[in-house]
Amino acid sequence: MIKIQDVAAYVLNRYGRMTTMKLQKLCFYAQSAYLTKTGEPLFNEDFYAWVNGPVSPDLFALHRGKFFIYPGDLAADTKVLKADQIATINTVCDDLSQLSGNTLTRQVQGEKPWIDGRGGCDYRSKPTRPIPKSALRSTTPVDPAH
Repeated sequence: MIKIQDVAAYVLNRYGRMTTMKLQKLCFYAQSAYLTKTGEPLFNEDFYAWVNGPVSPDLFALHRGKFFIYPGDLAADTKVLKADQIATINTVCDDLSQLSGNTLTRQVQGEKPWIDGRGGCDYRSKPTRPIPKSALRSTTPVDPAH
């Protein structure tokens, strides 16, 4: 099974250095687009509605303490990605990679999965339940059918 770090490493290899905040959002939107397109998750790891947008704790653990992340920073196997998965990731990232992590954060904070996932938490708290994968379907700002 594909892991989130495989997707993140692919994104970094293709698009280069970026903030960890931006990488988290691109992986979130890739998951959303793939779920919308196929009904199946791209990877099993969950996202939580942290104050600055959705975060996968699994990916966060791999870049904790870093502001920027670079190609080669993640131990991953990008060869496990299939052509349809790569096409979806490329569609999402081609459309969104020119946006900053802050812009992507503001965008996702206006979307239902993040709002519902916060569940009324104050700004210092982290939700204890993940954003349901079913909530990610049809929330991508990109047409995954490209």
